[in-house]
Amino acid sequence: MNIGEASSATGVSAKMIRYYESIGLIRAPLRTGSNYRVYGEDEVHVLRFVRRARTLGFSVEETATLLGLWQDKSRASAEVKDVATSHITALETKIAELQGMVKTLRHLAHCCTGDNRPDCPILDDLAGEHPVSKGH
Repeated sequence: MNIGEASSATGVSAKMIRYYESIGLIRAPLRTGSNYRVYGEDEVHVLRFVRRARTLGFSVEETATLLGLWQDKSRASAEVKDVATSHITALETKIAELQGMVKTLRHLAHCCTGDNRPDCPILDDLAGEHPVSKGH
């Protein structure tokens, strides 16, 4: 199949397929005499793996590691688990940071009158002026 068909079969855009090839995440497929890429079931399977890993938030580097482990039949599952648990920790940290941002923004929005006056505690906070106290 060509790159468009591989894209449709995997949910990975043609642009991302070419990018993944250019950075060496996936092997470049065979080409026809007229230099068109030809994807088989193996390449499609790899692209689906990459898409799923990226959907779960793994970085390109982590995806490369996981792909290498997936393709290494002599791997220890502990190596895979280490990658996954490290990613979980990073996601939990990011979630906590996002929750903190939501809490701060919710407080700032609550303190803003939202009227026609120019005074705005949200902008003041962003500018580092007149921080809004948590007691309001």
